[in-house]
Amino acid sequence: MRKLVLYTLMSLDGDVDDPTAYFRGSQPGSAPEFDEAMIENERRVIETQDAVLLGRGMYDEWSRYWPHSDEQPFADFINGVKKLVVTSSPLGGGWNNSEAVTGPIEELIPDLKRQPGGDIGVHGSITLARSLLAADLVDELHLVVGPAFGFSGRRLFPAGGAPRRLKLLRAEPAPSGALLLAYGRGA
Repeated sequence: MRKLVLYTLMSLDGDVDDPTAYFRGSQPGSAPEFDEAMIENERRVIETQDAVLLGRGMYDEWSRYWPHSDEQPFADFINGVKKLVVTSSPLGGGWNNSEAVTGPIEELIPDLKRQPGGDIGVHGSITLARSLLAADLVDELHLVVGPAFGFSGRRLFPAGGAPRRLKLLRAEPAPSGALLLAYGRGA
C-alpha cells in the first residue's frame, strides 16, 4: 500500500510560514537555500513519490513559481509529478499534471493509498498538512528544522489535540546547522 509522506521545513520553534528565514543565505521570494545534505535528503524523500497532494493556496502560489524555476532537484520533480489539489473550485493556470480533488480527506486519502503507485507526498500546504495529521492519515513525517527561532507564524503542531508517539526513522545534522528528521507511525 502507498504511504502518505509529509515533508516540511520549519524553524526550531516550529514556525512553518517563512522557510527562507530559517536557513542561512536564503532570500525572500525564492526557495530556501539548501546545503548538500539537505539536497540529498530532499532527493531521498521525493524519489519514492509519484503523486503530491497540495492545498489550494499552495497550488496557486507554486503554480506561479515552480514552472519557471531551475532549483533542483525539486523543480523537475514538482513540475513533472501528478499534483492532486484539494479544492472545491476549478484550477486555473494550467500547471502540468494538476487535478482538482474533492471530498472529505478521511475518505479521499485511504482511497488514494489503495491505488497502485509510489508514495504520495505533501509539501508545504500547512492547513492541509494539519488536517491530515489531525485525522491520523500521515504515515511518515519528514522535517527539515532550521537553526533559527523567534518566529510568530503558524505551527505544524498546534496546541491541543490528542498526543501521539512517533517512531524515529532518521536523524541527521546538516553542515548548515539544520536537522533532518524522519518519523513513522508509533510502534
